[in-house]
Amino acid sequence: MPRAALDKDPRDVAAMFDAVAHRYDLTNDVISLGQDRAWRRATLAALGAERGETVLDLAAGTGTSSEPLADAGVHVVPCDLSTGMLRVGRRRRPDLPFVAGDALHLPFADESFDAVTMSFGLRNVSDVDAALRELLRVTRPGGRMVVCEFSRPTFAPFRTVYTNYLMRALPPVARAVSKEPDAYVYLAESIRSWPDQRELGLLVRDAGWDKVAFRNLSGGIVALHRATRP
Repeated sequence: MPRAALDKDPRDVAAMFDAVAHRYDLTNDVISLGQDRAWRRATLAALGAERGETVLDLAAGTGTSSEPLADAGVHVVPCDLSTGMLRVGRRRRPDLPFVAGDALHLPFADESFDAVTMSFGLRNVSDVDAALRELLRVTRPGGRMVVCEFSRPTFAPFRTVYTNYLMRALPPVARAVSKEPDAYVYLAESIRSWPDQRELGLLVRDAGWDKVAFRNLSGGIVALHRATRP
């Protein structure tokens, strides 16, 4: 499989994730040293969804981020561009209403959700501003958004070590646990070229969101951005 170009054509991105869907969750556990689970728990805590609320989980993949919401009585809609990911998720959790959808053209009516969340997917869209505005469109006034995304470590010496890990160590590790290591080279490149915490916060604000704030996780490897629809 050719590595998806950094212009992030939706067809290439979908095909890339289709190819890794069957071992995606396992590979993430390995390459993040198990930290991905803690990051997802922090995202759910920041979202603060309550029983009976309706939540869009965009870039939900196989539904690992949607499951705890559903189990807590939240009406969660897992949505993803990759039909391969959705197939894996449906086999594991047939009770969840998985929906195929593009972040740039969400298949939902205006003001459909009390809250929206997106974990590790925003940097894979070709137009970040358009995706943030689509999330705004489908969120009810006063509703909230939480984006969990890779970011920039705040401690400079660690940032250098981390960047070297991404570009040198991650591909061999991915090769050991995945048959599609090129996908993880793409992911490493997309992380390295992604805006830092403050830059992303400005993009969120400029898209029309209010009360924008961020919180670093794991020293800034990941950042949670939280905002409210006016």
